[in-house]
Amino acid sequence: MPFSNVRAALLAAGVLLAASACNGTSAVPSSAPAANPNARGSRAAIASPADTTSILKLLKKDVTIGSTVDPANGDMGPRAVTVVQSTFGKLKKGQALVCNFENSSGTAGDGTTIEQFDAVASSKPTTFFQNSKIEGCDGDAIDGGNDVYATGFTSKVMVRINQKGELKKTYGSPITQPLGDGEGPMLYGYSPELVFVGNADTGAVDSFSFGGYGSGKGIEVINGFAVNKGSAGSALGPSGIAYWCGVLPGTGECPYKNNPPDTLYVADGACNAVVAISHASSLLEPDEITIGSGCKKFTCEYPTATCATLVKAGSPLDKPVAETLLPNGNLIVANTGNNTLVEMTPTGKVLDTKVVDTSKTPGIFGLAATGTKDSNTALFYTDVNTNTLHELQQ
Repeated sequence: MPFSNVRAALLAAGVLLAASACNGTSAVPSSAPAANPNARGSRAAIASPADTTSILKLLKKDVTIGSTVDPANGDMGPRAVTVVQSTFGKLKKGQALVCNFENSSGTAGDGTTIEQFDAVASSKPTTFFQNSKIEGCDGDAIDGGNDVYATGFTSKVMVRINQKGELKKTYGSPITQPLGDGEGPMLYGYSPELVFVGNADTGAVDSFSFGGYGSGKGIEVINGFAVNKGSAGSALGPSGIAYWCGVLPGTGECPYKNNPPDTLYVADGACNAVVAISHASSLLEPDEITIGSGCKKFTCEYPTATCATLVKAGSPLDKPVAETLLPNGNLIVANTGNNTLVEMTPTGKVLDTKVVDTSKTPGIFGLAATGTKDSNTALFYTDVNTNTLHELQQ
């Protein structure tokens, strides 16, 4: 059957390739809705009201969790950070995983380790995973079942690592030069899991679906993001990837009955912009969305189904690389140009900025938020200049 027919059949059946918090699902249960309100042809998405409370202003305490230097091989240069949402295997709820991008000599793109931390001050890192398959590790998305999807800038692949820290599978094409990845919760029970990967050389964003109706194969669903063709240490492109459906990744199932927003946010340091992709889990075909000049123009193959909009471009953004969503649905973006965090609403209203490293060398490459509401939100960030993991607390 041609792919377009398969796609139409899936959508008619109400199957939405959504990000899932569980692995290994194989079918939609009888309790699942017969039709998906997000399916193409009925795009009545409901956006959450903007919360204009500045969380950055509340985060006044900067706690050093620990050194990210690997105790075994000396890898350093922390990039992506992700938070474990459940206890399973070697991982415990609340722990943090950090990718090391550099080797012991500080060579960018040669790091091959993922460090595991308890989220308390002065923690000692332990090696969760080490393998040349993640050389230049710059992405470590984790699902609710504690499987980790790590990307390697230099190795040019993504791998799946189980809860025991064992390599289970390697994913290549259409990945070309991954610059971070992101994963999100499921839109409804037993829906497939999606992992999105940005590419530094082509400006493409790839989508991989797992479990349920997922194929396990990648599709280049977006192209045209700006890239600077920089070296391993300076490459800029679609790297800040964050998915929102009403809850943080791994914290639970999306509020399906309320028609979740299903939005993918991408920060691109080469064009100093943040772009939102509506109904991201409906991206099913190659190159459905093309990002145009300055990340401000968009061509969408199925604009009534999924398309791109500009959230923010220009100042105070300055070569943003990392991005995370807060529990209230607002965004935090990390500038590598001035090591400043920028907080904004989903519509691009800037709420606050905070300098977390006063050096002139790019240092902030990883962000991950925790919490369930404004009053208990905290924020992890990595600092390459000091080889440390920090947590901003209230």
